Amino acid sequence: MRKYSFPILILAIFETVAVSLWLTKDNLFYLFNFSYIGLSISLGCFLFIRKYKHARRLVQLLVGLYMLVYLGLICGENMQIEGFWYYLFTGVFEAATIHYAVAKIFGPLIFGRGWCGYACWTAMVLDFLPYKTPKGERKKIGWIRYITFALSLIFVSALFLAKVGNIERIMFWAFIIGNVLYYAVGIILAFAFKDNRAFCKYICPITVFLKPMSYFSFIRVKCDKEKCISCGKCKRICPMEVDVTDNSRNRKNGTECILCMECVNNCPKHAL
Repeated sequence: MRKYSFPILILAIFETVAVSLWLTKDNLFYLFNFSYIGLSISLGCFLFIRKYKHARRLVQLLVGLYMLVYLGLICGENMQIEGFWYYLFTGVFEAATIHYAVAKIFGPLIFGRGWCGYACWTAMVLDFLPYKTPKGERKKIGWIRYITFALSLIFVSALFLAKVGNIERIMFWAFIIGNVLYYAVGIILAFAFKDNRAFCKYICPITVFLKPMSYFSFIRVKCDKEKCISCGKCKRICPMEVDVTDNSRNRKNGTECILCMECVNNCPKHAL
């Protein structure tokens, strides 16, 4: 049972969050929401241990579709960064603010960029495209993420400053239009740069939160130097171009590891 301790730990963390929010907010939804996400991720970890090759993709679909279709389209919650700014400005600790606090601000201290690998509904689609490993040199345009981050903040700020009515309805349509734009830009960049994760590397505003917190991540892929034969396969297979053979916090692209475990699966010496 020791090898299953990790999925049990993940489930325990999410259940703790679920029960705490349920009792604190007196809302049964939080018990269901975080229990469902925790069970989905734990199932994926369990299947990975059992060597099921589509374990991560299953989690992506279970969590990504839940958040996109149920929370976003059916419940009308803007789970994009605009929704976070909206609830933050209204001073309400609900929906998107809780989601961001758990998954994208404080959560990465534990699981790094795991959100990007297992729960992001944008990456859920992009990962089905043909360029699963980058085909060219990494572009030096990561600064664009800060522009999209600022634009999202300016957009919501302008709505409040202009005292626009029915902002909740605007947020719902912003969620739909924003997702359409994200998918369009993500797919175009994937084919233009021959890299499924180009959007994540250069455009996604959420990474402004994720990258600095991921530097201190507790859960990391580490290399056993005694087993490693320096074949370089892990670097070639990594969709985010992380040098996982370097165990330091300052390793190349270290804050971009999405814990997809492709390096672990493909290491010929099981050194990772």
